Amino acid sequence: MADALFESSIKSLPLIARGKVRDIYAIDDEKMLIVTTDRLSAFDVILPDPIPGKGKVLTAVSNFWFGKLASVSPNHLTGIAPETVVTADERDQVEGRSIVVRRLKPLPIEAVVRGYLIGSGWGDYSRTGAVCGVQLPHGLRMASKLPSPIFTPATKAAVGDHDENISYAQTEALIGAAMAAQVRDTAIALYSAAADYARSRGIIIADTKFEFGLDAEGKLILIDEALTPDSSRFWPADQYQEGSNPPSFDKQFVRDYLETLDWNKTAPGPTLPADIIQRTGDKYREALTRLIG
Repeated sequence: MADALFESSIKSLPLIARGKVRDIYAIDDEKMLIVTTDRLSAFDVILPDPIPGKGKVLTAVSNFWFGKLASVSPNHLTGIAPETVVTADERDQVEGRSIVVRRLKPLPIEAVVRGYLIGSGWGDYSRTGAVCGVQLPHGLRMASKLPSPIFTPATKAAVGDHDENISYAQTEALIGAAMAAQVRDTAIALYSAAADYARSRGIIIADTKFEFGLDAEGKLILIDEALTPDSSRFWPADQYQEGSNPPSFDKQFVRDYLETLDWNKTAPGPTLPADIIQRTGDKYREALTRLIG
């Protein structure tokens, strides 16, 4: 797949880390280059097949939300063109799929916000009547819209490990009570604003996760990605029906396929058939088209 970037190779900058999807390079003490590859992870395992164009879609979606939600939370974008920080022969690796960001201190949690009852949240509610310790009304069904969005944080796992849900009390212990409240309130405000807009474009954002960092003054900054098909569950509003699992524009499509395989959800991941790769790419592109037009 000549048009897919599984792994970047920027020699002109020091590599800081490779995540599940993003490769991060140091520019200087204050800035980093983040390259969003076409890698796909599912169940916290990087799959061997890239989804061509996926990284460019994720970058476009994130940049759209960073701009639209800037009044809700500041973000890590610098506005510097990625092509200007690499050599001429490396520009094709960064064009359309990279951002230059501020170097910040990341918080050790993922800020998960759920607006609908689905996935592990539905399983949790079915067993306990709560989601991650947040008690919910009786009688909700699969895919029910929650009375109001809930904050269900998780730990950030290393590549290959699984994120783990944690309680709000554990979040307070990790980052302090005041910061936990700020993260919760900011994450819910971001989700609510995005969900309202997406609904006007025919998309339901069932849930999402945000990551935050702190600047030198301790100010909370939105980092990583924002409301992409990788970090969110997107449903077509015209196909939503309470009581069933709606089709999605996100990588849930791949998860559903993987659930049909005899695979123990540990590395190495299985190879994806060509039609699954194509249809996954189509879903990502449709999400971008619906959101941005």
